[in-house]
Amino acid sequence: MRLKIRAIALLAASVLALPAQADETCNSPYMAGLIKGQEDFVHVWTLGVKGMGDGNDKLVTIDANPESKRYGRVIHKISVPGRGEAHHMGFTDDRRYLWAGRLDDNKIFVFDMQRPDKPKLVKTIANMAAKTGFVGPHTFYAMPGRMLVQALSNTRDHGGATGLVMFNNKGDIIEKIAMPTGEVGGAKGDGYGYDIAINPGKNTMLTSSFTGWNNYMMDLGKLVKDGEAMKRFGNTMVAWDVKAMKPQQVMSVPGAPLEIRWSLKDGDNWAVTASALTSKIWLIKQDAGGQWQAKDVATIGDPAKIPLPVDISITADGKGLWVNTFMDGTTRYFDMSNPEAPKQTYSKVTGKQVNMVSQSWDGKRIYITSSLLANWDKKGDDNEQVLRAYDWDGKELVQKFEVDFAKLKLGRAHHMKFTARPAGQSLASTAVKVAQQ
Repeated sequence: MRLKIRAIALLAASVLALPAQADETCNSPYMAGLIKGQEDFVHVWTLGVKGMGDGNDKLVTIDANPESKRYGRVIHKISVPGRGEAHHMGFTDDRRYLWAGRLDDNKIFVFDMQRPDKPKLVKTIANMAAKTGFVGPHTFYAMPGRMLVQALSNTRDHGGATGLVMFNNKGDIIEKIAMPTGEVGGAKGDGYGYDIAINPGKNTMLTSSFTGWNNYMMDLGKLVKDGEAMKRFGNTMVAWDVKAMKPQQVMSVPGAPLEIRWSLKDGDNWAVTASALTSKIWLIKQDAGGQWQAKDVATIGDPAKIPLPVDISITADGKGLWVNTFMDGTTRYFDMSNPEAPKQTYSKVTGKQVNMVSQSWDGKRIYITSSLLANWDKKGDDNEQVLRAYDWDGKELVQKFEVDFAKLKLGRAHHMKFTARPAGQSLASTAVKVAQQ
């Protein structure tokens, strides 16, 4: 039965091997519903804070259309029970449902997005750890009729050895796949995982690596002083055969390579990542023999100061890369015209701490959020919790609005996704009462 399911899915994958379709450039190429114009809503997956509002994790919806009377304001919020380190989200291939995960208690919440101004919680998946032995659902990557989830840790020792979990869109577990720990393609895997990115035309999936529960749930100040703990970060990337879902090659990428972004320009077959601990941009590209190679091609800030690059966003034409660094609160732009030699051409301090960076498909609007992990965020006045929206004209980031999540007692602002109003619906027809704080 499993082989039959995979055969059907692979047939669909071959049919759907199209250029990336997403509201932002990081999403799965199997997703429908490309938003080339103005996004209407930004949805922020938010970590609850004890004593702040109801204290629960929540999905917060903000009106992002400049023509709306509620532009830049929270228009909806939906709380989920408890706090479990809310982290990342991902749409299903039809964009109807949004899956959002928690790194601590391993729960996955599924929201119906038929009314994007009023997301509705329709399912909670709570059996991933028990059924697979993997914990920390991090990346949610749409496949045809399925959802591929990259975990960060395991139930055995809460270390970094982990795996991938394949669900169908109903939320049933189809398969679990361990990250490689032996030698594959000339290098040894460390078993760690973090992000997923697929190039259908090359039948290649890349995965990156981070750290386990023991580290990501530890206070950052304590972590950086623990020499043994600092050794327990991933130093590899893996190239996979997508159709077989088998690792083909392990590449050495020191310093915890995080988000992976394929160039979306037609004819390009390269990807980039940023390593958090070594502050480097790495290029992943095939050599003359067809083997994937990872190459250090640029430095982000001053690595000695550990700026901690945490998120990247590639432009739709593959010519630019946004990089957020958490510790110095800086958003940088790199010219990727020559991916072998990226050049920083712009930088701006966008917060006291910054984490996620997302851009519209046309590259004219940039959004940043501030929270990294509950125990890694800064303390005191530096612990700002915001969403900030900017316009980008190719020369300067101009702030358009800010939502202060702490002031509104919403929590810690983390991951973002965009949606648009259904075709035919006007601004007036979907207007909702602003959430009372």
